Amino acid sequence: MSTYFSYIPAKNVKNINKHAILDLIRFTPGGISRVQLAQQMNLTRAALTAIVNDLMECGVISEASSRLANTGRPPISLEINPKRGCVAGVDMGATHLTIMVANCAAHVIAEKEIPFDIAQGPKVCIEQADLLLREVVSGAGLQMSDLLAIGVGVPGPIMAEAGMVVSPPIMPGWDRFPIRATLEKLWGSPISLNNDAELGAVGEWAYGAGRSAQNLAYIKVGTGVGAGLLLDGHIYGGASGSAGEIGHLTIDTNGAVCTCGNRGCLETFASGPAIARQAQEAVTQKKQTQLAGSNITAQDVAVAARRGDLIAQQIIAEAGAQLGVAIAGLINLINPNMVVVGGGVAQIGDLFLEPVRKEVRRRSLPGSVRAVQITTALLGRRSISMGAVVQALSIALHRIADEKNAVH
Repeated sequence: MSTYFSYIPAKNVKNINKHAILDLIRFTPGGISRVQLAQQMNLTRAALTAIVNDLMECGVISEASSRLANTGRPPISLEINPKRGCVAGVDMGATHLTIMVANCAAHVIAEKEIPFDIAQGPKVCIEQADLLLREVVSGAGLQMSDLLAIGVGVPGPIMAEAGMVVSPPIMPGWDRFPIRATLEKLWGSPISLNNDAELGAVGEWAYGAGRSAQNLAYIKVGTGVGAGLLLDGHIYGGASGSAGEIGHLTIDTNGAVCTCGNRGCLETFASGPAIARQAQEAVTQKKQTQLAGSNITAQDVAVAARRGDLIAQQIIAEAGAQLGVAIAGLINLINPNMVVVGGGVAQIGDLFLEPVRKEVRRRSLPGSVRAVQITTALLGRRSISMGAVVQALSIALHRIADEKNAVH
C-alpha cells in the first residue's frame, strides 16, 4: 500500500509510480528487492529499472545486502539512503516539548524533551521551541540549513491548508495564529503541521504497534484526549480538521464543565487532569488512600495503584472504562483493525487498559470487535515526534525525487 501523508506527486504515470515505489521502500522493514517491487507494482523490468535508476541518481535510495538472507549470496535490497540528509520532528504537547532529529532513513540522531506550557501562547512557545530545536541540531553536529524539512505536532484541530489551529480547547491564544508560515520563516525549512494525535497514528503506523494496519485509530490520553485516524492509509482530518476530537464526546450531560465549555465530556473522566482531580477529591473526603497533599498528579495515582491502593485503582479503572465506552463507539463507527492507546496516561499499563478492553467487548458490535486489536503504543512517548519525523520525510524525500537535477 502506498501512503502519502503530506505530499501529492505530479499527475503523470511515471511520477505516480515513482512516488509509490519510494513509499514502498520507505515502509518495508529491512528494505525491498527489485523483484518484490516489480511484483507489488505490476511493472515491467524495464519500467521499474528506469524509476529505480532515477531514485538512485538523486541519492534518495541506495542498495544494501538483504539482512533476511540465511544462506548463499544475500540478495540486493533497496532502502532509503540515510546519508541523503536530516529532518526534525517537533512535538508541542500541552505540558511537554520534544524535539527529535533523524536522518533520511528515520534513524534518530538526537532528541530532547523539556517541560512546556502550550497555554503560554504562540510567542513564548515558539521562542522556546526555536531555542530547543537549535540546541538539539547543534548538539547533533548539524546546522539549521542541514534540515530538509520539519514536522510539527500541536494539541489542537488543524486547518491543513491554512497551517493553523481553529478553536483549540487547550491552546488559548493560538486560534488562527499562522503557525506554519511563522515557523517556515523562522526555520527556513518546509513545515508540516498536524494535530498531535494524528502524528501518533502516523508514528505507530510507520514504526510502532500499528505497522502497516489499513485502518488505525491512535488514542492519545494525556492532558486532553484525542484520536488520530488513519483510514485506508491516509490521515482523516474531516471537513475542518476537527475529526478525532473523541475527548469531547458527551459521557454525562450533567457532568463537570470541560475546557471546551460543555459538560460531561470524556476528558472530564479519562484525562490526566481528570484522574488527578478525582484523587484530590478522595483525599478531601478523607477516603482511605495512600494519596496525600494538594498537588496530586495522574502519575501519583498510577504509582499508588501499582502499590495496591484500592482508591487509586478504582479511579484508574473508572477512567479506563469511560474511555472504553468512547472507543467502542468509535469502533462501531469506523471499524478499524487496530486501536493504539498512547499518551502519558496510557503508560499506566494494564490497570488502565484492561477496563478499556472490557468495555469495548461489552459495547462494540461482534463483527467489529472481532476484527480489532487494542494495544498500547509501542513507541511510548515517541509516537508523536516519530510521526512528525515521518511527515517531514514525506516532504523531503518526495521533493528530492521530483528534482530534475538533484545535488548528491
